[in-house]
Amino acid sequence: MRIRLFVSFALIALVSIISVVTIARQGAAGVVHTYMFRGGMSGVDRLTSALEDYYAINGSWQGVELLLASPGNGLGHGMSPQGMGGMMSQRLRVADAQGKIVADTSLGRPSGMLSKEEVDSSVVLRVDGRIAGYLLPDGGMLFSSGDEIFLVSRITRAALVAGLMAGGVSLLLALLLAYRLLRPVQELTRAAEQMSKGDLSQRVPAKGKDELALLGKTFNHMAETLQRAEESRQAMTADIAHELRNPLAVQRANLEALQDGIYPLTPEHLAPILEQNILLSRLVDDLRTLALADAGQLKLESIPTDITQLVRRVVERFAPQAASQQVELLYQGPPGALPPISLDALRVEQILGNLLSNALRYTPAQGRIEIALQSIPSAIQIDVHDSGPGIPADSLPHIFERFYRADKSRSRAEGGTGLGLTIARQLAEAHGGILTAGNHAEGGAVFSLKLPYINKT
Repeated sequence: MRIRLFVSFALIALVSIISVVTIARQGAAGVVHTYMFRGGMSGVDRLTSALEDYYAINGSWQGVELLLASPGNGLGHGMSPQGMGGMMSQRLRVADAQGKIVADTSLGRPSGMLSKEEVDSSVVLRVDGRIAGYLLPDGGMLFSSGDEIFLVSRITRAALVAGLMAGGVSLLLALLLAYRLLRPVQELTRAAEQMSKGDLSQRVPAKGKDELALLGKTFNHMAETLQRAEESRQAMTADIAHELRNPLAVQRANLEALQDGIYPLTPEHLAPILEQNILLSRLVDDLRTLALADAGQLKLESIPTDITQLVRRVVERFAPQAASQQVELLYQGPPGALPPISLDALRVEQILGNLLSNALRYTPAQGRIEIALQSIPSAIQIDVHDSGPGIPADSLPHIFERFYRADKSRSRAEGGTGLGLTIARQLAEAHGGILTAGNHAEGGAVFSLKLPYINKT
C-alpha cells in the first residue's frame, strides 16, 4: 500500500514536471522570439509597433522619416536616436518590403538597398499578416535564429532542473505523507487481525475530525459493540444453562425418588415434575420468541382490534390472582371510545400479561396496581403503575436485559424465566411501538406501552 501510494505521488510529480517544462518551453519560445526579433533587445520594440501602425494608416512609408525624428517615436521617455547618446541603437533605417531603404536617421536622403544579411538581422514589420517593411537598428544587439534556439534551450534546461528539484522535494514530502497517512490504516489492520483471532479488546487511537479519525472511531465503536455482544452472549449462555439446570435437577430428583420407591406414584408426587416441565416449556418458548425477534422473523397477525376490550379482558384475567394476593387491581379507561387499531391481539395480551405479572410480583399485600388506557397523538398509551418499592436507579438501564433481576435475592421459582420484560419490549418494537420503565412520582414502578395507530378503520 505504501509503495503504491508513493508511486502514485511520483507519477503525479512527473506529469506535473513534464507539463510545466512543456508549457514553459512553448511560452518562452514565443516571448523570446517576440523580444529578440521585434526589437526588444535593441530597445526599439515600441518603435516597431508605431511603424506598423503608421503603415496601416497611411498605406505607404512616405513621410516615415518624420516619425523617426519625432520625440514620441516610441524609443522611450521622449528621446530621439541622437538624444540617446549612443545607447543601444545609434542609427535607424527603415526599408520597404523589397528591402529598399526609405528612411535613415543618419542621412538626409535615404538611398540604397539592404543586403541579405541586413534583412536577416532586421526587425520585420508586418501589417495584416503581410511583410510591409524592415527596421534595422545599427549598433544594437542583433540576433539570428540560431541564437533564439540556443536561448530557448537554455531556458528549457533551467526549467527542467528547477522541475527536477521541485520533484525531488515533492517525492520526499510524498514519503512523509504516505507514512503519516498509512500509519492509522496499519494500526487498524493490526487491530482487525487481532480481533479476527478473538481479541475483542483491541482499540486504535482516533484523534481529530478527518476521515481517518472517523474511521478509527467507527472501528472502536464496532469493537466495543462486538465485545459487549460477546459478553452478553456468554452471560446469556450461562443464564440459560442455569435456568435449565434447576428444573431438570428437580425433575431428576423426583423421578429417581419415584423409581427407587421413596415416593409412591401418585398425582401429588407427579405434580412437581409437571410444574418443572411447564417451566421448561415456557423457557423454551420465550427463547424461541426472542430468537425470532432478533432475526427479524417474528410474524405478527395484525387485524383491526378494539384495544379497550383487549385491555379490559387482560385485567379481568388477572383479577383473581390479584385478589388472592390482597392487591387491588384498578382499571381506568379512556373518556370516549377509541377507534380500532391494527395489531396482533395475542401478542399485545402477552405484553400486558408480562407487565401485570411483574407488577403483582413486586406489589405487597394491601397494595394496588393501576392500569390506565388513553389516546395520545398518533398512538395509544397503556400505563401499568404498581405500589411496590420501585426500580433501583442502578437497575433502570438494565431492566429490559435478558435474565436480569433487580432483586438478586428473589428465587427463580418466584421470578419465572427472567425473560418477560425482554420479550415485552421486543413485541412492542415489532408493532412499531415502544415500552419504557421508570419510577412514578407517587412511588412504585410504572411501565408505559405506546402503540401507534398503524391503520385506522
